[in-house]
Amino acid sequence: MKTELSRPQEISAAINTLDIEIAGLHELRDSLEQSDLGANFVKAVKLFAGNKGRVIVTGMGKSGHIARKIAATFCSTGTPAFFLHPGEASHGDLGAISTEDVVFAVTWSGNTPELSDIFTYCGLNRVPLVVATSNRDGMAGEAADICLCLPQVREACPNELAPTSSTTVQMALGDALAVALIETHGFSPSNFRLFHPGGRLGAQLATLSDVMGTGMALPCVPVHATLREATIEMSRKRYGCTAVVDRADHLVGAFTDGDLRRAIALSDLDEPIDRHMSPRPVAAEPTMLATEALTLMNDNAVSVLFVTEGHKLVGIVHMHDLVRLGTL
Repeated sequence: MKTELSRPQEISAAINTLDIEIAGLHELRDSLEQSDLGANFVKAVKLFAGNKGRVIVTGMGKSGHIARKIAATFCSTGTPAFFLHPGEASHGDLGAISTEDVVFAVTWSGNTPELSDIFTYCGLNRVPLVVATSNRDGMAGEAADICLCLPQVREACPNELAPTSSTTVQMALGDALAVALIETHGFSPSNFRLFHPGGRLGAQLATLSDVMGTGMALPCVPVHATLREATIEMSRKRYGCTAVVDRADHLVGAFTDGDLRRAIALSDLDEPIDRHMSPRPVAAEPTMLATEALTLMNDNAVSVLFVTEGHKLVGIVHMHDLVRLGTL
């Protein structure tokens, strides 16, 4: 283990930065439990969750960058929101704020002059205003309907000037609000995927119903079919197997190319398929996540998964479908 004296200067600076910012997060946590920040946090969550419009998030400078991220997180987790730049607001974009919206302003100093027009507009039009600031007595705190008073943490910058710990605290507060709203709304993974259909995250939230083969793409023969008929059906489709179903379309077995190789040399092609099929094949519900299905396939050493609803066959998924989706 390296001592502080043996560390490169750059690593010492990095660790010192993290220590200071972690201390700032501890102060934020303590404030939520020990000051009126906690009570006002609850009020803000209820206001954001209950309003009919959107949460308009605003801020200037580094606080503005944090505000953009908070708005994006709100949007992706079920709370309609957008970022409003204070400068653009003063030149016509105040019209984007409706009386059903809530404005959430992020300002560390509490005296950011560029926000004054937004505050005046909120007051004149009775638009609720929530402010996150470290200065309760500043312009923003005085204008707020709900003031989320943040602890005045030490900046990690050696000059204690550049926003570092302060923006970390602002970001953490935004995440805490978003998570509280997720729980308030009962926002589920299926809801989440509606806003994240692309990329690896969308793939991880996809269900079998999104990727399974159905209809004419689904290889399937009745239980009274012959070995010949099952072989033809399997050869016509791309999955290397066929499902076997009863009169009610319930999945009762599977016939694979491996089963065919074992049967072809010793069997009559007109024998019934139920003599050669594998009973009780691995199956899953269409609501199963694609990532869970991939695990199920690996655990059972199969490359194809049948999809059933109440034992009724509704689809089929090949492992390649899940790989192409991006689940790995």
